[in-house]
Amino acid sequence: MVLAGGQARRLGGVHKPGLLIAGVSLLDRVLAAVADAAPRLVVGPPQPAPADVLVVRENPPGGGPVAALAAGLNALVDVSQQPITWLALLAGDLPFLTPAVVSSLRAAAASTDGAVLVDGSGRDQYLAGVYRLSSLAGAVSEQGTPGGAPLRRVIGRLSLARVTAAPGGAPPWLDCDDADDVRIAETLARETSESKEADG
Repeated sequence: MVLAGGQARRLGGVHKPGLLIAGVSLLDRVLAAVADAAPRLVVGPPQPAPADVLVVRENPPGGGPVAALAAGLNALVDVSQQPITWLALLAGDLPFLTPAVVSSLRAAAASTDGAVLVDGSGRDQYLAGVYRLSSLAGAVSEQGTPGGAPLRRVIGRLSLARVTAAPGGAPPWLDCDDADDVRIAETLARETSESKEADG
């Protein structure tokens, strides 16, 4: 589940998931990190997405991440063909998230309610996590009306493992909140591409 409905005020209100980093949209980069997941779901305004990705809207529109999470969980009940045990919950602006990082989160979550990525300053990144669906749904239900509630109030009550990314390379927790973040992401993406080309 990718939450892609933020208002991007620090970027002038642009549709952030559609921003291109090295020619690839932020949303497509995040979806590539969970290419083998099914179903895949984006919560946000109508927007371009691969054919196998369901796009749903939170209620109310712009109601924040907990409202988006609640809408996504409700949609999963309708579209899933089989029981879902684990859910990757991701922000729509993580250009360097990879399948390997998602796999490491899944492995760390095995005996807990979930696992979250920890950024370079030691903060939990709740929108870069893998969660036991029953635990996450229970926490959202306990919250009640989700409007305006901070995500940490809901997810922070769970028993979570914490995963630190391996050193080197572009940080998978880097999100693109403002123009400086976008410039940094573009530079890192270019450097990563050049490094791969040099390695041949």
